[in-house]
Amino acid sequence: MAGKLIEVSVLGEARLRSPLDRTTTPGDGAAKFVPEDSRVRFPVETSLGGPLQEELLFEKAGAREKIFFDPKRTRAAIVTCGGLSPGLNDVIRSVFLELNMNYGVPEVLGVRNGYQGLNAREGRPPLVLTLDIVDGIHQLGGTMLGTSRGEQAPAVMVDFLEDRAINVLFCVGGDGTQRGAHAIWEEVRRRGLGIAVVGIPKTIDNDILYCDRTFGFTTAVEQAQRVIDCAHVEAKGVSNGIALVKVMGRAAGYIAAAATLASQEVNFTLVPEVPFQLCGDRGLLSVLRRRIIDRQHAVIVVAEGAGQHLFASCPAECDASGNVKFQDIGLYLKKAILDYFAQHGPKVEMKYIDPSYIVRSVPANCEDGMLCDQYARRAVHAAMSGRTDVLVGLLSGAFVHVPIPMAVAEKRYVNVEGELWASVLSATGQPRKFG
Repeated sequence: MAGKLIEVSVLGEARLRSPLDRTTTPGDGAAKFVPEDSRVRFPVETSLGGPLQEELLFEKAGAREKIFFDPKRTRAAIVTCGGLSPGLNDVIRSVFLELNMNYGVPEVLGVRNGYQGLNAREGRPPLVLTLDIVDGIHQLGGTMLGTSRGEQAPAVMVDFLEDRAINVLFCVGGDGTQRGAHAIWEEVRRRGLGIAVVGIPKTIDNDILYCDRTFGFTTAVEQAQRVIDCAHVEAKGVSNGIALVKVMGRAAGYIAAAATLASQEVNFTLVPEVPFQLCGDRGLLSVLRRRIIDRQHAVIVVAEGAGQHLFASCPAECDASGNVKFQDIGLYLKKAILDYFAQHGPKVEMKYIDPSYIVRSVPANCEDGMLCDQYARRAVHAAMSGRTDVLVGLLSGAFVHVPIPMAVAEKRYVNVEGELWASVLSATGQPRKFG
């Protein structure tokens, strides 16, 4: 088979027969175990006329016929880190149900308040999950376990795992969380321990490599669309109305782009991947003014990470997770627009809406609920088979095992030469660049 095989770390040979009710008899319509040699190609598209892109062959994720851990002697834990995202409770519930009900793992612990909960001196004691506790949590936003930002010493966290005889740790979070998971694994490996560390990708920004869609993204886009549609009503309800909506998206503008296409009522979409200028005949403000004169209303959607080049003189600060704190582009644009029209006319009515924390704190919609369940159960399969330092990804409709260092090597961005951004430009009618 041509292509580069992507190797995944394993704790040892999987010798135990899985307790799952899967059949190896062909043609009887039942679910099958995933063969160990099953691979998923990336990318799926190629060009016959140009240079060929290196083809990567990822392990297909799913239940294995042979497992590494004896379920009856296994204790698992799950931790949720970073910002909130729709579907966190769904993931917690499905991880527990797959471990407890299907594999027969007797005890699953819920780590409180992110990695802080893996530090016995700082965090609250873990919660022993039960059927009664997880019942109905998927109907609620947020995470029942709580979350936090910031690092903890890997040695301290592995001490926690050792002291409580935890064999499997599921880390639910974005690239910062997964870097923490990799640090935990490195300390586990240094000590020669048999602990599996498996990541489940969580970021509504949808910016994790080798992951076409992270859970919570679709719900976030759905919520953002509703806000944008309301903003459009506000803008059209007054003379020369301008509605400015700020959505999440630090390094990648997927929510802004997707919500624009879902709404079809946006006139200007600003994302981190496309720098823009405010001033000049082709700058945003001048183009916006022509729109107001011609159509008497406009809707602008801006991702939180867009336009940060406009704050070059501002000192950079970082949050507890080491992320650079972005300047508020929404408030900056609001003031710039009002100042510009006060000077150049005509008189405008401005509405500014920032729904960020509403968008991310709602329960998952049905599509994300299904995705959460698929991620969670495949993460359990990966862990029980002895795979470690691995993230469950999604490529072209297939779930795959991605080594964590590979997944966090860089972020995934909107391709400004791709179909998504071309569709945004077509839907908004905005120029390809401002300035």
